This record gives sequence, structure tokens and C-alpha cells, in this order.
Amino acid sequence: MSTEQATEAREKESGGRTAIYVYGIVPADVEPEEQASGVGDHGVTVVRHGEIGALVSEISTDRPLGTPADMTAHAELLDGSAAVVPVLPLRFGAVMSTAEAVEKELLEAHQDEFRAALEELEGRAQFVVKGRYVEKTILRELLDENAEAARLRDAIRDKSADATRDARMALGEIINQGIESKRAQDTRRVLDALDELKPLVNQRPPTNEQDAVHIAILVELAKQDDLEDALAGLADEWDDRVELSLLGPMAAYDFVMKRAPEG
Repeated sequence: MSTEQATEAREKESGGRTAIYVYGIVPADVEPEEQASGVGDHGVTVVRHGEIGALVSEISTDRPLGTPADMTAHAELLDGSAAVVPVLPLRFGAVMSTAEAVEKELLEAHQDEFRAALEELEGRAQFVVKGRYVEKTILRELLDENAEAARLRDAIRDKSADATRDARMALGEIINQGIESKRAQDTRRVLDALDELKPLVNQRPPTNEQDAVHIAILVELAKQDDLEDALAGLADEWDDRVELSLLGPMAAYDFVMKRAPEG
């Protein structure tokens, strides 16, 4: 069965109600791997216009979007692509009516902007650096450095919560402020360690009160080993104080995320 016949068969099965799901923008010469999977069951193709293209999948308009599997497929396709080619990611849920709409309303209408963005991303990908304090270590550090915190800790030891409510609240406030201060210092320490890589940086808000650092960086893929080495050095320095992790390479969500127009 030809591709055209297969498309006609799928349209017949769904009553002709199909749409095009768009993942992101890539150079026009990109060819998805045959086994590439995405949202839905019809594989991944490229709609092209001039020097740029869009990674897309045909989907039935009857199927709801937004399942965990859909979001995972969206991210995995973009991140896998970003490891080898520049990718301008679109937000999850970008759907247009037809492949022609993708070409005319998305690619042709924004070709200069997209081409410039892809040139900026050439050879680069995003990584996310996250660190979380080891609770017992950071608390000991804060108490050692702050006499008032140590005094309050001693004042509430072995006493009921009701009898020491004010002292506990005061101690909690001191600890929260101390962690915020250390987070700023330790984030700067990470940025200094990565400075030679000349990354673009987006500082993300903490996702947990124990977060020590949470940053997205855009860096050359050729420098991934240097990035890993720099973070390994910090991990040794912060042994049993901060648990560091590195995610990526991934698409440059923090730097060039785009939303597809209605179509």
C-alpha cells in the first residue's frame, strides 16, 4: 500500500478527521529515523519549506491529547533530535489543520525567524544542572555558622511543640533565609565552574526548599565532556553536601520555545 493509500485509509477510519501535530522546527535536510515514534500511531515525518522543516505526526482529531505518554513522546523526539541537529522546539500540543497549513502558516510565514534561530542553535543543546542539599549536612552547616540558630535549636530540644512554637518558627525562618543565601552562593559557584564553556544561562526557580542550584544552560555539544568533568569536580568538592545531577542533551526549551499559530 502506498503512503497516499495508507493516508486515505486512515482518514476513512476516522471519518476524515485528521490533523497535524507539530513538534519543532529543524533544518530541511533532516530525515527522521524509520523507527522514530511520536504522538499517535502514524510515525514522524518532515514538512519542508526552503531551508527549514517541521517535525510532524498525523493524528486523529478524535483522540485526546495530553496523556503522560503523549508528553513523553513529545519530549523524547525533540531531545533525541537535539542531540544531533539544531531543533527549535514548539510547546506541547501544537496542532495544525493540514500539512499545507504547516508549510504556509508556520514555515513560510516565519522562515527568516526560524532560520536565524536554527543558526544560533547549530552545534548546541540544552542541559539542566540541578543540585539538592543533603539535609543533615546543610542544617549542621547553618547551625555552626549562626549562633542564634544554634541557641534556638538548644532551646527547643526535648521540649513540646506547643511550648516552643515561637522558637521553632524563628528557627525555621533563619534556616530558610540561610538556605536562600547559600543557594545564591552555590549557584554562582556552579556558574563560575562552567564559565570557560561560555554557556547561555537561564536560572530556574527552585522546585524544592532544599534545592542548591537549578539552572538550564545552552552549550556546544562538543563541550559535553568538559561540562561533565566540571560538574564531577564540583560533586567531589561537595561530597555529602550537595547531590548534583545533569540532564541532557535536550532541546533548547528554556531559550527558544515557540508556540505554533492556530491552523
